[in-house]
Amino acid sequence: MKEKDTAEPIKVGDMEPCVFEELLLFMYTDRISDDKRGADKNAVMQHLLVAADRYGLGRLRLMCEVELCRGIDAPRVATTLALAEQHRCAHLKDACLTYVASQDVLGAVMETDGFKHLAASCPLVLVEILDKIVKGKRL
Repeated sequence: MKEKDTAEPIKVGDMEPCVFEELLLFMYTDRISDDKRGADKNAVMQHLLVAADRYGLGRLRLMCEVELCRGIDAPRVATTLALAEQHRCAHLKDACLTYVASQDVLGAVMETDGFKHLAASCPLVLVEILDKIVKGKRL
């Protein structure tokens, strides 16, 4: 590699340092850390899922999906759903749709910036949300 002949550090410009650390941890140990909590962990898992998808790390991608499923709540479900749609994460997408359809949270979700982003970037998902809600009411 070209970098081995220079003393300059290698810069990864499209990834936060904490996400890169998680990526390296996974590559060396086949695990992800569990010391992060709350919104910070959710954001790291979202960015890590994007990195896993970019670099073809299927197992890491699945691990991120599982962690993101555990963190679904009204303020974050729309951004998580948009991420699932954009990166073809069927399990995560279904978990988000089920959450929105099964809880009385749609009004709160619709007021988030994440919902506005979802509506603009993935408008067909809105139809899927409505379809899931209607199917849930029939049961």
